[in-house]
Amino acid sequence: MVEMIRTATNMYNHGWDERNGGNISMLLDEAEVREYLDMQSICTLETGFAAPELDGRFFLVTGTGKYFMNVQYDPAKNLGIVRLIEDGTKAELLWGYTDGGRFTSEFSAHMMSHVARLVVDPLNRVVMHCHPGNLLAMTYVHDLDERAFTRTLWQMCTECIVVFPDGVNVLPWMLCGTNEIGEATAKKMETARLVVWAQHGIYGAGRDLDETFGLIETAEKAAEIYLKIAHLPLVNTITDEQMHLLEQRFGVKAREGYLQ
Repeated sequence: MVEMIRTATNMYNHGWDERNGGNISMLLDEAEVREYLDMQSICTLETGFAAPELDGRFFLVTGTGKYFMNVQYDPAKNLGIVRLIEDGTKAELLWGYTDGGRFTSEFSAHMMSHVARLVVDPLNRVVMHCHPGNLLAMTYVHDLDERAFTRTLWQMCTECIVVFPDGVNVLPWMLCGTNEIGEATAKKMETARLVVWAQHGIYGAGRDLDETFGLIETAEKAAEIYLKIAHLPLVNTITDEQMHLLEQRFGVKAREGYLQ
């Protein structure tokens, strides 16, 4: 809980989650949950989708319409712990949303992304969505081809290919808060931990809050550098040969076909 509060506050302070923008979900260990909760359902909420793979799993989730800046002051109002039941079509509220609220409107995108990432990495626990300004701006002026988008970010900072060697996937603008964008995001999550929503924001996934925050932070820094230099003549860059050296030095493998 403390980590979630700190992360939400940090995301707000970075300017990634204006007003009630953005959301976080974290898969919880059942043994940890049982230690702190009496496990009595406060109410049952319809999810609007099915996720049988997550049946019986527990999640700590930010609430819909909640401001990240307020999480630190009233966690019980702005966060909730839910348990998915009936093949994920319903969620039992076990703690939180004390003002009668409910989980984020992007709950379907989060849960579908959890399903996709758990297949790739059984230790994945976090899905995070926010609106970093530089990545958002980049989707207006850069080709949205995933290989091209990824290569540009890799070329901006030496650490990028080390931090996200699987690259960045990109979705064109879609209506948010729907099962359709949730399904599309989950499909993209099968091959990368970062999924950009053009003209909207980004989704990140990871094993813990720090890793997921760091993924987005690194990509956002690269986008910031790109926007600072995009209008200038390019004199130097990080070459593919140099990125291959980074692969060898740090024991990572760049996404197949993304380097020469």
